Amino acid sequence: MAQQGSMGFLATFSLCVLLIAGESHGALAYIPKDAASEPLADGICASSVTVRGYKCHELQVTTKDGYILSLQRIPEGRTEGRDHNATKKQPVIIQHGVLVDGMTWLLNPPEQSLPFILADNGFDVWISNTRGTRYSRQHISLDPSSPDFWNWSWDELVSYDLPAVFDYVFSQTGQKINYVGHSQGTLIALASFTEGNLVNQLRSAALLSPIAYLSHMSTALGVLAAKSFVGEITTLFGLAEFNPRGLPVAALVKSLCVYPGVDCYDLLTALTGKNCCLNSSTVDLFLKNEPQPTSTKNMVHLAQAVRHGVLAKFNYERPDYNIMHYGEAFPPIYNLSNIPHNVPLFVSYGGRDALSDVVDVGSLLDALKLHDVDKLSVQFIKDYAHADYVMAFNARDLVYNEVLAFFKRHFDT
Repeated sequence: MAQQGSMGFLATFSLCVLLIAGESHGALAYIPKDAASEPLADGICASSVTVRGYKCHELQVTTKDGYILSLQRIPEGRTEGRDHNATKKQPVIIQHGVLVDGMTWLLNPPEQSLPFILADNGFDVWISNTRGTRYSRQHISLDPSSPDFWNWSWDELVSYDLPAVFDYVFSQTGQKINYVGHSQGTLIALASFTEGNLVNQLRSAALLSPIAYLSHMSTALGVLAAKSFVGEITTLFGLAEFNPRGLPVAALVKSLCVYPGVDCYDLLTALTGKNCCLNSSTVDLFLKNEPQPTSTKNMVHLAQAVRHGVLAKFNYERPDYNIMHYGEAFPPIYNLSNIPHNVPLFVSYGGRDALSDVVDVGSLLDALKLHDVDKLSVQFIKDYAHADYVMAFNARDLVYNEVLAFFKRHFDT
């Protein structure tokens, strides 16, 4: 799940590489394109939610630039005797990282999976799926076989995907929204908040393994990959879609694995850090369902965060191209200090996370130093790495209960 810049690359290359490893442990192997890249017959609701006794609705949201996104709604929990009046339930949007989709939140049993835990505690849960993943591969006029379909980076997730999902959920519930993001899901939220977007519809946000600065990503494979993702990669490979299960990407990863100091025999650890608390059965299920495609441009953008050490819009590398897009020679910066100081933020990061490095999270927290003291909650878990936040068997006790308490504390915000 990774890169020198975020689960953007955290999730992007990290996930891409660790998912190219046909097993949770073992030599690097090419995984042929299969059901993990193709939609399940009846969608995420039928395959992973209703079979566990929860109500679930498959929905679609169209962005202003024409992408049709998949959205799953779990309106209530299984427990009898709770208030099932959806109009009184607080909505929560859950946003995955790069190279995965909403399924990644649902791999553990209900008592260990965040969406089910939230639903059982009286929240109205909405699982978002980013453009390009298996359930969000539609557009009003473009086809995924066209390079134009893949002409986007996480800038477009900031400008189009998140606003479309927020607008839809707000229109359906009439309430301010709680948000949970992991890895790239934190990156796009933070960038949106810097521009004043979404904050009028936002109640509070929980950022798990936050990615804003990536220059201290500590895995040899991730750093090497970030250096490889330069602007010319799309021309070099002729790739607009970055599909971890495709032969060109598998060949790239294999070539990186021969470098000194790069260990590709335990890719999950090599890319995310040593996760403390994953069941092997969950990892196996993860590898059957992920990784998901993203755009090569998105990978390049994540790598730029690693190399340049700043949170900025996509850099076209040529001043004339940047001027054409932005009116200036360098891409604009997302200034984290612009995030409104009264937005309730919960930040949780791990001591073993090789993608959301402790030093980089420190830089993020420093940028938030003027935040209202009573609106910023910070949690540090010394044994957690990147994937623990989504798949750990003890995440409920260590993280999710804290998220629940945080959301309930800011109910009247």
